[in-house]
Amino acid sequence: MTDHVTPDQIDAVLAHVDAGLDSSLERLYALLRIKSISTDPAFKAECQQAADWIVGELKTIGFDAAAHATEGHPVVWARGPEQTGAHVLFYAHYDVQPVDPLNLWHSDPFEPVLKTDAQGRKIIVARGASDDKGQMMTFIEACRAWQAVTGSLPVKISLMLEGEEESGGKNLPPFMEAHKAQLGAADIALVCDTDMWDRQTPSITTMLRGMVGEEIEITCANKDLHSGMFGNAARNPNQLLAEIIASLRAPDGSVTLEGFYDDVAEVSPEIKAQWASLGFDEAAYMGEAGLSIPAGEANRSLLEMLWARPTCEINGMSGGYTGDGFKTVIPAKASAKISFRLVSGMDPDKIRAAFRSHVQAMIPADCSVRFTSHGGAPAITVPSDGTHLQQALNGLSSEWGKPAVITGSGGSIPVAGDFKRILGLDTLLIGFAQIDDAIHSPNEKYDLASYHRGIRSWVRVLAAFAG
Repeated sequence: MTDHVTPDQIDAVLAHVDAGLDSSLERLYALLRIKSISTDPAFKAECQQAADWIVGELKTIGFDAAAHATEGHPVVWARGPEQTGAHVLFYAHYDVQPVDPLNLWHSDPFEPVLKTDAQGRKIIVARGASDDKGQMMTFIEACRAWQAVTGSLPVKISLMLEGEEESGGKNLPPFMEAHKAQLGAADIALVCDTDMWDRQTPSITTMLRGMVGEEIEITCANKDLHSGMFGNAARNPNQLLAEIIASLRAPDGSVTLEGFYDDVAEVSPEIKAQWASLGFDEAAYMGEAGLSIPAGEANRSLLEMLWARPTCEINGMSGGYTGDGFKTVIPAKASAKISFRLVSGMDPDKIRAAFRSHVQAMIPADCSVRFTSHGGAPAITVPSDGTHLQQALNGLSSEWGKPAVITGSGGSIPVAGDFKRILGLDTLLIGFAQIDDAIHSPNEKYDLASYHRGIRSWVRVLAAFAG
């Protein structure tokens, strides 16, 4: 195929998707039945089985595919027939979370069923239906439809499908490093592991926050002390820890580390205006958590705080006696786990150094602090005027009949950072999940509409990349 497709070709491929929906569902069900739980060594064979199943399906539609061994579970790497024009690298994962507690499932988690929910919507219920087998198969089925109707693909396509996303993904970066020349030849990376904005509005996530994780342990006395004998005289590490933690935020909600905001850019007025038009209900969002007053920086919208501003959060604290009853002890040690979510432009190493300097400056001469790093990664931002982003937005908008929106994410998706760090690729995160899909929980589901229109959406997005 040339690097241009016609409207008639697109219509024909979409009609093929519609006519073959039942068959494509059966293929999805076959994959969902495989218990590819990556966190449990007892399911190692099933993870291999899932990888082999995917390889077999990709070969039937013309891909050169193989399951590459790693120190953990295989990485499926596949390349479509050579084409001119754009080259996209698609990522998803075939591993799933454990199903516990099993007694809360309404049906066998590995025997997919099509049900009707309380709102009358058709839903596919199974572990992995949404996260991420259903999402992955939307793309594969779109490729199948293009091959069936036109005998080719509209653009050059590579796929990299992971088997360890739910268990840390430590073996994927080495795989990417080893195949850097081939993988890095793509023009853009695509990830299908995210939500739509709402049930009728597709979205592309272009902003992911980075992360710095730190653990501190403060030691004062050389042993736990009796508070009657040493109260006032001995430094209490719980008190010292509390003072340090309290010093990390100013009364206006901002973070006090020196230079923390030096590299933080303001969101453009255009993006702010689009976010304002989304109709985000701040009160309802806070109400879901049983709260009503945002605690971040003053005079910022909630979406801006969640997507485009860095954070400092206390994730855990420990020190002294916390068992039943009461013990009048001054502990020798106290500890805390603290994380920072970063936005584009911030250097994780710089933030870690600023945090450690801040803490060390507050440690008395007769006390000590030990730092433990729990990883760090930079934030990812895709330029809002990028060609591939605009093409993808146009493709999604054509399918859903309303403008697709650009969103951010308060979380971190490490593979997007790896694409940039290792391969130099920007990433478009395009997914069709819904907020109520119960991923990682009992009764995980994927809307039938998400699956069907997800396939149709990828047909249009690939056509848009072709021009």
